[in-house]
Amino acid sequence: MDALTIDSLEAAFAAERYVADRDLATAVYLALTLDRPLLLEGEAGVGKTEVGRTLAAVLKTELIRLQCYEGLDVNTAVYEWDYPRQMLEIRLLEARGEAKQAATRDIFSDQFLIRRPLLKALANSRPQPPVLLIDEIDRADEEFEAYLLEVLADFAITIPEIGTIKAERPPHVIITSNRTREVHDALKRRCLYHWIDYPTADRELEILRRRSPALADALAREVVAFVQRLRSADLTKVPGIAETIDWAAALTALGAQRLEPEQIERTLGALLKYQEDLSALRGGGAAKLLDEVRAATR
Repeated sequence: MDALTIDSLEAAFAAERYVADRDLATAVYLALTLDRPLLLEGEAGVGKTEVGRTLAAVLKTELIRLQCYEGLDVNTAVYEWDYPRQMLEIRLLEARGEAKQAATRDIFSDQFLIRRPLLKALANSRPQPPVLLIDEIDRADEEFEAYLLEVLADFAITIPEIGTIKAERPPHVIITSNRTREVHDALKRRCLYHWIDYPTADRELEILRRRSPALADALAREVVAFVQRLRSADLTKVPGIAETIDWAAALTALGAQRLEPEQIERTLGALLKYQEDLSALRGGGAAKLLDEVRAATR
């Protein structure tokens, strides 16, 4: 994109159908300008992962995503050796009678190295650095988080058999967390920080219109009002923006023009993902909530 400003970044995100508020656009702008990782925290489904995807589209560069989970290790996140190919190479050397002359570097060389997301992001040689999305860091073990500190400190990875690989141009790093556990302060110190909250009704309506342009206006307004009211209810897990979009798509597929209690109950599986929450809204709960929403919007 042209000269980067907060306004141009906000407009570019909007062009990619991501409605970023001013605070988020500022955080992304500072992360790009200062070459600092950006840590995004917030509830599941508020659009944290989509920031990474959208930023890659805006910058017209590659998105490299590392999905974190319990037990994530170096072999999956950084690199590993292609052992079957190495064994085949050893057999070929033995067949040619060259096994004794072969050095370690003949087997542990770049051609046998499998680059996983972190190494791939650092070793990237494209003109525009990639966007490295480290998704749901809170799901990874603390040991991996500690390893990540070293990578983010120097944007370098040391492979014992080869040496240190350092990024010529560090990737743009977006780290997300659903806060299922606290991320260590040492990681936070290396990052800029931004909390993404549930959107206001006006902003959620704008998001819905951009994501679902075929949605009837009256239905869009009622969907947003219903979901906003639902977020104040005593539920196991309140719906995020992603669920709002999914629910609107389900209602549109059924030909809905306005919210009706029967259709709400039939499509709740697109909005709520716990049986206890579904049970709370069935048997009259959805109709009561819809009456409250309509009374409040009159």
